[in-house]
Amino acid sequence: MLLITLFDDNKISLVHIKAAHSKLIIQITLSYPYSCSMLFCVAVLLMPFSIKAEGHNCNMQGAELVPQLSKDGDIIIGAIFSLHRKTGNRDLSYKSKPEPLQCERFGQTFAQTTIYAIEEINNNTELLPNISIGYKIYDSCASVPVSMRAVMTLMNEKQNELSYNDSCKKPFFVPAIIAESGSSPTMAIAKTAGPFQIPVVSHFATCACLSNRHEFPTFFRTIPSDFYQSRALAQLVKHFGWTWVGAIRSDNDYGNSGMATFVQAAQQEGICIEYSEPFFRTYTKENILRIINIIKMSTSKVIVAFLAQSDMSVLLQDLIKENLTDIQWVGSEAWVTDTNIATKENCRILGGALGFAIRKSWIPGLKEFLLKIHPSAITGNALLKEFWETTFSCYLNDNITADMKSAGMRACSGTENLNGINNLYTDVTELRISNNVYKAVNAIAHALHNMFTCTTRENHESCAKSVFFEPWKLLHFMKMVKFRTKYGEEVYFDENGDPAAIYELINWQLNAKGENEFVTVGYYDATAISGQNFLINNTKIIWIGGKRELHKSICSESCIFGTRRAMRKGKPVCCFDCIPCAEGEMSNATDSSDCIKCPMEYWSNAKKDKCIFKETEHLSFEEILGILLTAVSLMGVCITLVTAFIFFLYKHTPIVKANNSELSFLLLFSLTLCFLCSVTFIGRPSDWSCMLRHTAFGITFVLCISCVLGKTIVVLMAFRATQPGSSVMKWFGASQQRLCVFVITSLQSLICFLWLLIAPPSADRNFSYYRDKIILECNVGSQTAFYAVLGYIGLLSSLCFILAFKARTLPDNFNEAKFITFSMLIFCAVWITFIPVYISSPGKYIVVVEIFAILASSFGLLFCIFTPKCYIILFKPHRNTKKYLMGKTC
Repeated sequence: MLLITLFDDNKISLVHIKAAHSKLIIQITLSYPYSCSMLFCVAVLLMPFSIKAEGHNCNMQGAELVPQLSKDGDIIIGAIFSLHRKTGNRDLSYKSKPEPLQCERFGQTFAQTTIYAIEEINNNTELLPNISIGYKIYDSCASVPVSMRAVMTLMNEKQNELSYNDSCKKPFFVPAIIAESGSSPTMAIAKTAGPFQIPVVSHFATCACLSNRHEFPTFFRTIPSDFYQSRALAQLVKHFGWTWVGAIRSDNDYGNSGMATFVQAAQQEGICIEYSEPFFRTYTKENILRIINIIKMSTSKVIVAFLAQSDMSVLLQDLIKENLTDIQWVGSEAWVTDTNIATKENCRILGGALGFAIRKSWIPGLKEFLLKIHPSAITGNALLKEFWETTFSCYLNDNITADMKSAGMRACSGTENLNGINNLYTDVTELRISNNVYKAVNAIAHALHNMFTCTTRENHESCAKSVFFEPWKLLHFMKMVKFRTKYGEEVYFDENGDPAAIYELINWQLNAKGENEFVTVGYYDATAISGQNFLINNTKIIWIGGKRELHKSICSESCIFGTRRAMRKGKPVCCFDCIPCAEGEMSNATDSSDCIKCPMEYWSNAKKDKCIFKETEHLSFEEILGILLTAVSLMGVCITLVTAFIFFLYKHTPIVKANNSELSFLLLFSLTLCFLCSVTFIGRPSDWSCMLRHTAFGITFVLCISCVLGKTIVVLMAFRATQPGSSVMKWFGASQQRLCVFVITSLQSLICFLWLLIAPPSADRNFSYYRDKIILECNVGSQTAFYAVLGYIGLLSSLCFILAFKARTLPDNFNEAKFITFSMLIFCAVWITFIPVYISSPGKYIVVVEIFAILASSFGLLFCIFTPKCYIILFKPHRNTKKYLMGKTC
């Protein structure tokens, strides 16, 4: 045997030449499809090398893979479907030749839809005229290895042995392949076909990984990528406020990729995943029970199931055994509209389920085509025989087995009619995935049509003039294909080979017969603008147990107004405790992460849900303490006025005239002002009231003390003037006393004027003493001026006290010195005590202390100086004589 390797433009071909029975035979194995002309040239060149050899012929490894359904045509479209959903168990001891792979769970809807679409194209005079489309449909049995073998067969559709005098009449490869339902086998098919630039179109492979143009440059699909479905599921979960969910995924490319996108989108929406468990139908019983136990122990009441149909079926068997009915299921498109899943028994678990599904469609004429199948037209086709026998539970005469006879199956009569059958095959009311198959076939046909009818000027070298073309040319037109189906749906592919992502939101509901119905309750359109891409009718949804109330699934109850979230250590962000806001802080949003500190003038209310104005505190006329102090002040005014009235009535009596009655009346006037001055300290402080109260207090008290000081000096000087030769009294006459009072008071008035001019007292708000209150007070402005006023009063009162103390022992009954001493003693004691009490008093009580000091010192002066005289005037008139007052004894 001679082995020749040919290289041509990076194309590799292995040519095996063997001689048998004096006949040259060329066996060719292609790792890249070759044109027939090239193969013919090789055969011609090798004709002289006829070799006679003895031995066995070399054949291909394994049995030839035969398509389950096929039809010849000018162009053959390949298709690989899971016509059977499960591979059976077989003995692989290898002590004998292994039995052929047996497949179970039959279904051929996708295959028949492909045939219908191709027949429709062949009958269309406007689409691919004069070109017939054939097909070769292989069964993958939902197995990746079988899918791989099928795709390699489709890429090398040729005879095992080609004689040198044979000629090529059609291509040895298919120009396009309609690929598997599952993502994992589709990935294997796309990776195998990719290096040969053969377009692969899937109707049901949704893994977002297939959108990677670097890994899958020739892949297209008529079903949206799970990238959009996963994000739509996250938006759905967020819509219903489910922030604490569980997740289960198929442990394959479909489930792992889809769930990864969902988890990422869910976290962006603030959703927490309590658990995310992989699941596969071939898991051990222990592993499955472990997952079931996680579901049972979970606190989340919503499960997002990104599972393939076969995986969901296996999981449901154990869920039914555990009677896990109190769970809201959210499903992916793989199972949410599968009628095999939606059995009456499964609805106990999945009732009220929600999930996104491919849009439902209607294909005119498909039902009639599906019902045409009859035994008379299916001779020799094992797949269709199996379908007929499975559908009608009978056997065809040429297909009888011992198992069928032992099972008591009847022979098919040939009169069976599919019109009376209602199963997945005949039911075309839920055309979702079948419509994707229909669109895939038409997409290939339209791309072929565009390729054959294009001009070189527009598309350079990608146009084809015959059925012998390289697949990359078709790939070029697949990327640009855009058309509408006969029922109006637009079909096109984006730069990643994906269609527009449009879903229906499906809700599982029981009808009056107790059967499940897939009710459309919303839509998701990824092509719409943000905010309008998700539409849902909440009122149409039926939840678990046929209820209308929304099922809750949260880790922690929402934090109400006035509280904030405190994360639990080691837990997801959805698990938290609600902590009340501190005093002076508030939160007015649900699930607030922080409390907001109120502005300085505000304080939080009792519920801590809003800031309110702080309560202001000042001594007001309305409160009891203010009323009481006002009453005492007015009482002092009244007593002073009564005293002045008495003195005025008895102004000519010796006791009134004894010590300058003019100073007495001036003193009474100043005391009246002192009592009235205290009233200015009551009420809401303002700039004017603050200036008035401090300056009035300072001037009136100096006026009062200056009068007392004048009286004291007069008494003291009067006794000194009785000494022989003394002329002191001429300096302390009435005019000099008035001048002294005026000068002393003017000095205080000057200090107050400068105080008001430089930094006057003003109303102020004190925020520091109380956290929840504002103290309205008077700011003294200039501290220097304030203490100068107090110091001046203190100096005068001290001087007055010293002089009165010196004159207390002087004789004569009209001596006032001892009464002045007592009054000054009270005055000084009050103001000395005032200083520490003033400093330590809170809030409005500072003002109370000030008023008390003013009233106490004023009453001290009034009572000590004038009460003894009024007593003599009113009750001891016999003492109100000059003789008595001049007496040496009391």
